[in-house]
Amino acid sequence: MAHSKTFAGKRAVVIGASMGGLLAARVLANHFEQVTLLERDSFPAAGENRKGVPQGRHAHAVLAQGLTIMEKHFPGLIDRLVSLGADYGDVSELARWYHEGGCHQPTRSGINAINVSRPLLEAEVRARVLALPNVQAVEGCDVLGLLSTPDNGRVTGVRIIRRKAGSAEESLMADLVVDASGRGSRTPAWLEGLGYERPLEEEVKVGLTYTSCQYRRKPEHIPGVNAVIMASSPENPRVGVLLSMEGNRWMVTVAGYLGVQATPDHAGMLEYARGLDDPAIYQVIKDAEPLSEPATHKIPSNLRRRYDRLARFPQGYLVMGDALASFNPVYGQGMSVAALESAALDDCLAQGDDRLAERFFKQAGKIIDIPWSTAVGNDLRFPEVAGPRNGMVRFINWYIGKLHHAAQYDPVVSVAFLKVVNLVEPPPSVMHPRIMWRVLRGNLGSRTGKQLVPSEGAVAADMV
Repeated sequence: MAHSKTFAGKRAVVIGASMGGLLAARVLANHFEQVTLLERDSFPAAGENRKGVPQGRHAHAVLAQGLTIMEKHFPGLIDRLVSLGADYGDVSELARWYHEGGCHQPTRSGINAINVSRPLLEAEVRARVLALPNVQAVEGCDVLGLLSTPDNGRVTGVRIIRRKAGSAEESLMADLVVDASGRGSRTPAWLEGLGYERPLEEEVKVGLTYTSCQYRRKPEHIPGVNAVIMASSPENPRVGVLLSMEGNRWMVTVAGYLGVQATPDHAGMLEYARGLDDPAIYQVIKDAEPLSEPATHKIPSNLRRRYDRLARFPQGYLVMGDALASFNPVYGQGMSVAALESAALDDCLAQGDDRLAERFFKQAGKIIDIPWSTAVGNDLRFPEVAGPRNGMVRFINWYIGKLHHAAQYDPVVSVAFLKVVNLVEPPPSVMHPRIMWRVLRGNLGSRTGKQLVPSEGAVAADMV
């Protein structure tokens, strides 16, 4: 992604050096002479958890489309992660997807994903970003607010203070400031302080609590499978995820909606896994060696800030990543959406500074629309989750239930679903007439007994 340096000779500042900030810095380095990352934490050793990323102790996914963009940003990243022990392979052939009481038919889908811990992935990406000659990071640094022109029409930098005794406030000037500070972003308040409106916030409360633990992985544990995903349903609000990771480990995350949660100890993890719709995860961990203590994290809601709908926004300032939209983590969308936004930012910067925020927020809005509709639409299956349910939402949720039933017997239907999950195809693709016919056929009559033997060949030729 090499563009001419549209803003050559200028400085960009990124608030936050988590995945969203690192991806932003990577593309900003294509366009600016100097890029400075500001991070309140200190960076840990490679593969270790960071205090400011509590979710790092839990299962993470890089969806296929997000991984494609990361590989473009950092050529050789996939090979490097595999050399460090990460699993890379087909999201259907090597995984088991449980929905609506049954398992999708595995097949060779042609869609690849990587199983890797969040700390290792972030460390590798961070090392590559900081190796760029025009990128530097300031650790242990708090951003106090924005600097602006006298009329507040343009942001000109940030006010910072370092987290060490005796530090004084400093001003850091910049031609572009990008807020990638996450869900807790203070941009709405900062905008208000400059005389702008706060963005409208859309929120769908799910009260999700997830608990995770690492276990030693042994060859006899579900041979040939590196991932098990058990989705929730209104009848059973429990989620279970088992993913391989480097170091011959399993990462197991169990989650529950609306206050349903596991007791954060080993006995609690086991008991909770026993209550999932299928015993596969429980069978792995009941005798497995725990390699960590269970850790718990809570996410109250899906939260989206509609900067794309503001009539006025200062020049020289952007917001991206979880600061724009924070999703229910059970869908594994956050890092991949940040990657897609970074590619959009790269394109917008290549077109110059004119109306940059307007253009970027418009593109980012289109990117967010798809995972947002997927996450929120699925969460609204739970009657206790408050949110707008029109006839279309009800129909889609009914249809997806039928799709999951058909996917237990028809791998083409399953792959159509997995392409949407991995942001490779838009949600309407599962309603193409050829897929709808297969869903109808898969729901005619009653199907009982053992599922079909997983198909040997790829199904791509039979896909839309």
